[in-house]
Amino acid sequence: MPESPVVMVHGIWNLRAGRTREQAAADLAEAWRPRLAAGCQAAGLGHETTPRLVAAYYADVLDPLVQGDDDALDQLTPAEEEALLRWLIELGLPDELAQGSLTAPLRQGMDWLARRRGGESLTRVMTAVLREVYAYLTRPALRVRVRDVVAEAIDRHRPQVVVAHSLGSVVTYEALHAGGQQVDLLVTLGSPLGLPGSVFEGLDPEPVDGRGARPPGVGRWVNIADVGDVVAVPRRLGDRFPVDLHDEVNLGTVDFHTLGGYLSCAPTAAAIMAYAG
Repeated sequence: MPESPVVMVHGIWNLRAGRTREQAAADLAEAWRPRLAAGCQAAGLGHETTPRLVAAYYADVLDPLVQGDDDALDQLTPAEEEALLRWLIELGLPDELAQGSLTAPLRQGMDWLARRRGGESLTRVMTAVLREVYAYLTRPALRVRVRDVVAEAIDRHRPQVVVAHSLGSVVTYEALHAGGQQVDLLVTLGSPLGLPGSVFEGLDPEPVDGRGARPPGVGRWVNIADVGDVVAVPRRLGDRFPVDLHDEVNLGTVDFHTLGGYLSCAPTAAAIMAYAG
């Protein structure tokens, strides 16, 4: 019997316009495979050992609803603006910058964060994540459709390993809770599951006493966060969820939140290959 593939659940910016869902999923898996091979080499495992990857592709359901200028703060709703300000405060925004009318602290806060983290793309990443997160969490019918895409991929392929990145970790967490599928290993990368004000309090199932529950069918849960990933807040997901292993990596200023960057690092490859190799 052939080995089951690794099911990969993507985050933001993965819409493949003009492609069917099957074609888009195949395109993503093909793009991710050499990045995982690089991670295997970095871990001393050899690049020939990479397992087959399949993508749970839901961007065609979600992304068209949040199209626009990703780095335009003035396109955020009041609720999203409040969530972004709380996010900045979680990242350490000084009190003196968090005062005044909402728009001014947001712009000052993003300038402060760009200087502190050395990345001009931070506004684009954070506003894009926030808009997709809000679209997912606040539209019940859409939420079910996106979650069903992930659940269907897991049901069809019956993987030992599921890898979920960014918003995909939120979708996967909820899908595994709803469906109860058995998965030997769940790997979350750059996960905002614990982000207060926009994600954590809105999860299904709802956290109890400040703690999220482990999906019942998950055998082992590994979380990996880049030290500069502004989406992975708090980085130590185990402080709010029953994670078995938390690892921090340094992907640099370019790849700090990309799935390719995470797949290329040794801890991610080692975690995956321990079950899929």
